Amino acid sequence: KVEEPAILISLHGKYFIKIRILKMNDALRAHLVKKVVGIAGVGGLGSNCAVSLARIGVGKIIISDFDVVTRGNLNRQYFFEEQIGILKVKALKMNIFRIDPHIRVIAHAEKVTPENVAKLFDEAEVLIEAMDLAREKQVFIETALGLWPDKPIVAGNGVAGWGFNEALTTMKYGNLYICGDAVSEVSEELPPLAPRVSIVANMQANQALDLLMADFDLSMYTME
Repeated sequence: KVEEPAILISLHGKYFIKIRILKMNDALRAHLVKKVVGIAGVGGLGSNCAVSLARIGVGKIIISDFDVVTRGNLNRQYFFEEQIGILKVKALKMNIFRIDPHIRVIAHAEKVTPENVAKLFDEAEVLIEAMDLAREKQVFIETALGLWPDKPIVAGNGVAGWGFNEALTTMKYGNLYICGDAVSEVSEELPPLAPRVSIVANMQANQALDLLMADFDLSMYTME
């Protein structure tokens, strides 16, 4: 059966678009493989954010957390039942290796404190704040901004409960970006659950990607 000319043109157009997309993906990965992101805390926000950054090809991811995987983590964190009892940073490094063995994951099994922030994350171009407690978040952000005024920090705040997608947003204060709704604190009535936690984690990953792409020449790959 002979295809109609219009159909042939459509098919050829889709083919060339696919080629351009493949070239764009290759260019993105070539750009991102040189990038370094630091993540403070690898619970619900940090583990899911790290996996998204690994999937897009960020070449080096520095993670720090002192905790171990528990059964209670499995409803929202990127771990598996057989990893219960394993250090979170070790388990996450294993999971990222299964996704892309070429990603370098620097895993620090230690609690992030004002005293070790510089040692842990000096190399990172973008910082992801993914800690549990409000006080810890504040101290980390203040410490990091004091050390590196020009280094972007992408924080998560307000992830508990369910629904209210329209309330989730990203607020910018200089080099600080805060993802979430800024009000939904974890409580007995509002537990942290996979849908909202994962949304905010990926908002953080997407914001980090936007920052990492600031020096990428997109004009070479714009489709006419």
